[in-house]
Amino acid sequence: MIKLCDRNLAAADKLPPKFPDKSGVGTHYVDAFIKPMNVTLPDGATRVACKRKGLRVNLTVGTKKGSGLMRRLTVSPDPVVMLDACLQEAAKSAGVQLQVTDTEILITP
Repeated sequence: MIKLCDRNLAAADKLPPKFPDKSGVGTHYVDAFIKPMNVTLPDGATRVACKRKGLRVNLTVGTKKGSGLMRRLTVSPDPVVMLDACLQEAAKSAGVQLQVTDTEILITP
């Protein structure tokens, strides 16, 4: 696995109820969490992009694309659990493996 980026530990400050969020899925937290994932891998040729559009998170790794949906009712009302399931769904549909640890995010393209 290749280190994609360090986790944005300050993103936890954007979780409800500390940070007002009317979406019910923690969109401010999601945006802060995925922002560091927009990088070029150490090989210098593979670009990784992760963007949120509504409830959908799109993950692009080079030419591979995948998307995941933040499902509040079927997964969990907790934004942290919901985002993890969404990122795993996006990685699976893109054909890559994504692992989120306590301090970093790893990827296998």
